[in-house]
Amino acid sequence: MNEQKKKAIFSLKTARGQIDSVINMIEEGRYCIDISNQVMAVMSLLKKANLLVLEQHLNHCVKEAFEKGNSEEKTKEILNIISRMSGK
Repeated sequence: MNEQKKKAIFSLKTARGQIDSVINMIEEGRYCIDISNQVMAVMSLLKKANLLVLEQHLNHCVKEAFEKGNSEEKTKEILNIISRMSGK
């Protein structure tokens, strides 16, 4: 397993733990702003994991497609993801 995958898994496992903590905070009736801050921290970890997965995809799948001369589908996939990430 390469470094991007290891880092993505670590971020996702950390996010999973933080989600459990957020659920506990809500159940305990903790202060809403504190809960919101924790939710944003989870979102940040998920974004980081997503970028690592995309980096993996670019470095391997997309690179291989370009080397084989069939890059059109991979290019469309990446453009679609960029569009979705930018909210368009």
